[in-house]
Amino acid sequence: MPSKKVEFYNSEGIKLSAKIDLPLSRAPFPFALFAHVFTGNKNLISARHISRALTQNGIGVMRFDFTGLGESDGDFADTNFTSNISDLESAAEYLAQHYASPAIIIGHSLGGAAALFASQRIKSVKAVVTIGSPSYPEHVTHLLKDNIETIEEKGCATVNVGGRSFVIKKQFLDDLRSQDHIDVISNLGKGLLVMHSPQDTVVGIDNAANIYQLAKHPKSFVTLDGADHMLTNKEDAYYAGQVIASWVKRYVEFPEELKLKTDKQVVVRLEDEDVYTTDILAGHHSFIADEPGSIGGNDFGPSPYELLNSSLGACTAMTLHMYARRKKWDLQEVRVHLSHAKKNSYEEDLQNLDGPNSLIDRFEKVIELVGDLDESQKRRLLEIAEKCPVHRTLASPQQFATRLLEDENWTLSSSKNT
Repeated sequence: MPSKKVEFYNSEGIKLSAKIDLPLSRAPFPFALFAHVFTGNKNLISARHISRALTQNGIGVMRFDFTGLGESDGDFADTNFTSNISDLESAAEYLAQHYASPAIIIGHSLGGAAALFASQRIKSVKAVVTIGSPSYPEHVTHLLKDNIETIEEKGCATVNVGGRSFVIKKQFLDDLRSQDHIDVISNLGKGLLVMHSPQDTVVGIDNAANIYQLAKHPKSFVTLDGADHMLTNKEDAYYAGQVIASWVKRYVEFPEELKLKTDKQVVVRLEDEDVYTTDILAGHHSFIADEPGSIGGNDFGPSPYELLNSSLGACTAMTLHMYARRKKWDLQEVRVHLSHAKKNSYEEDLQNLDGPNSLIDRFEKVIELVGDLDESQKRRLLEIAEKCPVHRTLASPQQFATRLLEDENWTLSSSKNT
């Protein structure tokens, strides 16, 4: 997903760090604002993969670090729940000035509670999503239970949250206790989606029930069965994002005319933090390529060789149907089973890109023909299967022109099949 790193200032003049994630296949609309977990940051697995799923559905996403966290400036010790809400308002203002006002707000854990409160102040928001969120902000103090007495007596204490040390001041506790969550949730007046895992050991699922019971319709609940609180399994985060993208279309309009066009046949984009998960825009169609988990990928889509096999199979099937129609033959269905092998394994080739033995490829096509066809027709279709354009491309000498975008001259190389 195309991402742009940006910075903006909150109401206190503190510089905050954010990422704007954009769809590859169309102009972004609507926009969603994402609030991360308590003491977390914008680059957690949950934030990244939820955002990926949303951008694939045409939704732009702004995820940012609250004051004093991640790459944002400021002192975390001076922040509280109210300042988090204010940071969300500042983020919404930035979106409104540079892109579009957010129509969706999504919050994870305490970020979900902040999203509920902030949605009352951000008038453009039409849909609110909470993920593993406490029904009342003060719930987060259970993470500090061993230090609350010290904080109350001495005014502050250093606490360990998720393996990191943070200074928590008494004003943080006082601010949490002052929040009227019942009034906010009861009078939300926007579409609400509550997502929670029954196995969440940090914020119990009874919190989801409380939020749901307090809220008025329209409201929905989706269980994230099997997920942990942080959605550390990327498949859980990606699933949550896909559900959100589908659900939100009840409350936010997605104008078709905003689809983009490209003057290239295919555009491919991969960011470092995505490992191997790659966005592809082919014409006006978008999809994902990836690598299997065995070599470090996320397995969110077919591998490059699986895509190559798919192209060969699709072209073979289309060519056979085109030929049979022209001949008026009774070809009802074509099934093409493909396999591709190299002398070395794919993993070995990745480590030995310039080795001579990495160039030996074998494609095998097993074709099923369904219809009232005689033996001569079947034999002819088998011959035609080797004449499809992609087959001929793979079997012929190729030329590749590769250059960097800033280069003035093309680097031309040729390759012949063995």
